[in-house]
This record gives sequence, C-alpha cells and structure tokens, in this order.
Amino acid sequence: MKKRVEFSRPLVAAVLLLVLALGFIAGTRSSQLYAFISPLLGASISTDTIDLSSVQLTYQTLKANYNGKLDTAKLIEGANRGLVEAVGDKYTIFMNKKEAKAFADDLSGNIGGGVGAEIGMRNKQPTVIRTLDGDPAQAAGIHAGDVIIAVNDQSVVVKDAQTVVDMIRGEIGTTVKITVRRGGETKTFSITRQQITNPSVSSKVVDGVGVLTLNRFDSDTAEQARAVAEKFVSQKVRGVILDLRGNGGGYVEAAQGVSGLWLDDKEVVTIKSNGSSEQLNSTGDPILKGIPTVVLINGGSASASEIVAGALHDHGSAKLVGEKSFGKGTVQEILPLADDAKLKVTIKRWFTPKGINITDHGISPDKTIVLTQKDVDNNKDPQINAALTLLR
Repeated sequence: MKKRVEFSRPLVAAVLLLVLALGFIAGTRSSQLYAFISPLLGASISTDTIDLSSVQLTYQTLKANYNGKLDTAKLIEGANRGLVEAVGDKYTIFMNKKEAKAFADDLSGNIGGGVGAEIGMRNKQPTVIRTLDGDPAQAAGIHAGDVIIAVNDQSVVVKDAQTVVDMIRGEIGTTVKITVRRGGETKTFSITRQQITNPSVSSKVVDGVGVLTLNRFDSDTAEQARAVAEKFVSQKVRGVILDLRGNGGGYVEAAQGVSGLWLDDKEVVTIKSNGSSEQLNSTGDPILKGIPTVVLINGGSASASEIVAGALHDHGSAKLVGEKSFGKGTVQEILPLADDAKLKVTIKRWFTPKGINITDHGISPDKTIVLTQKDVDNNKDPQINAALTLLR
C-alpha cells in the first residue's frame, strides 16, 4: 500500500506565493539576482544598469525595415562586443565561445592538429624556423631552413607565414602534403597531423653560457624554467641569457616564479587598483643568484615578460639587451559571460620595483641592438651575440 501525503491549503498557498515571487525577481531583477550569485561563479557583477531602450529601438527599426533575414544571436553578440569596445581600452575585450577557446589554447600552447613546425618569413618566403622535438614534421624529415613552396599542392610562394600555418593546421589524424625547397632540391612530405603543444620553455648551452628561452608565461613555465636552471647549475655555466623576445606574457604568478630563480624573496611588482596596493615578491630558491645574466627583450616582449625584465634589472641582477619592450603595464582578468563567452577586462596596473609603470613607454635596454630582417634572412642573431660578448 502507498501512503498518501496531504498538504494543508495554507502551505500550498505559501509555496505558490514563493514561486511567484521568485519568478518575479528572476524576471524583473535578473541583474541583481546574478550579482548575488556571481561570486559563486568566479565573477564580480555590478548592480548598476544602463538604459538600453535605444538599442531595442534600433533593433525594432532594423527588424521592421531590413530586406533580409536577421540572425538575432549575431546581433546580440555584436551588441555585447560593441559595448565592451566602447570602453576604449585595447586590453578589455569581449570574446565569443570560439575566441575564448582560442585564447585559452594560445595561453596553454595547445596548437591543436598540426605538424610541429615553427614557420616564419625569410627573404619574403615562408620558411621553417625550427621543428619541435618528437613531433611529426621532424619525424618526417623536414628541416629548419626549408622553404615551403606548396601546401596540398597549392602554391604558397607569395603567402605570409600565418596563412601557411593556417593551411597546415587541421583536424587531428588527417594528412597534409607539404612541399619544400631545400637548396636546389624540391621535396614533398605527406604528414599526419597530431595534437601539438608548443612548449613554453626551451634551452641550450652556447660557449659555456646557458640560454633559457621562454615563449610565454603559463601555469607550467616557472617549474620548467627551474628544471632548466638546475641543469645549468650542474653544468657550471659561467653565465645565463634569458631570452624573452616575442614573449607576450601570461600569468603574474609565473613571472614571480621565474624571477625567483635570481631574486631572494624580493619585490617583483607592485599592483595597484582604485587606491589599494599589493606588493608581489619572487618565489622559490634563487639558484641562479650571482650568476651573470643578460635578458633579451624586443617590441614583442610584453606584460609578464616586462615584469621579469624590470624586476631583474631594478634589483641589479641582470643587464638588458635588444630593443625597447612593448609597454603593457596592466593586469587583466578573464570573467565568464553568457553562452560560454568571456570578458577579458583590465582590473589593475602594475609598477616595477622602482615604482615605474611602463604602459606605452616600455622598458629600454642597457644596450640597444636591432635585429633587422636582413639578419633574419641570413640566419644571424646580433642580439644574442651581444649578450654572449657581455658575459665573456
């Protein structure tokens, strides 16, 4: 037998009123409700609102008069994007689901389906700069210096490097045909695309000097850089070159960890926002402390790269060689929006240990050495040569 459960009429009425009240709040006070629960979602939401009636009027006028089909999802995305762009901060941006994933993949080094070859322009031609160890391009026999002339039998002689990269990338498990010119020979390789992850850290030893190259500052960079530093110490290198050229930055925590290879719990950066100030110090054991060091920077060195370069320079732990850095003295946070979109928003500004904000000014090197396209074409690197000279 089943027991029958009965509810009193007053209780049913009370529950009904509660449901109606919650429905009213959700429908008319959705922004306030979201602001209340947003901390649980990892975001901070203001309860302020703006009058969007003019946007509704624009839509209604468009809807009534446009001779064609309207995609309301694209219109809503466009409105969100335009709202964020109107802020006027080039680092505060709206990213739809696809863009947010691409941003996350870029920061983690997750390239997706590819062959593991870095491609750049030399003598105005797309050229293999290097191949990643253990990845398909290297296994197939592609070499650094190979000039790419065709992808899947389509000529790429006049195309730029990024276009060629996009043509080579594709779905994991599929095949791409790459034709190269090597000296006076033409060679064709059929390569199966695999999942490619570009490492954030690479290293080598040149003339007794350890060269530590960082491509970005991701969640693993500090740990990987420390492992390289330990090898340098065991090899008793007489100097270290930290190559941050073209490194667009990443996590502040990674910058603290990398700086901690040289600095003993010293200030790396001071972050300021709306009157508040927070000092962040280096982390970890400074196993490279006292070893002569040169940091290479250029116009592509930004954000976390500038934090490390500025900290090591201000504390007298390194000389800077190369060209003026990018000049990004702000901190952004990634916040969730509807439909898996993301908001990358400037939340703070940072200052070097000497109290300098480098926004739009960059960091000037102690020794300016320009890397020209002619140098690149001839496979020369006067910047690293200058660093080696300083460390001799």
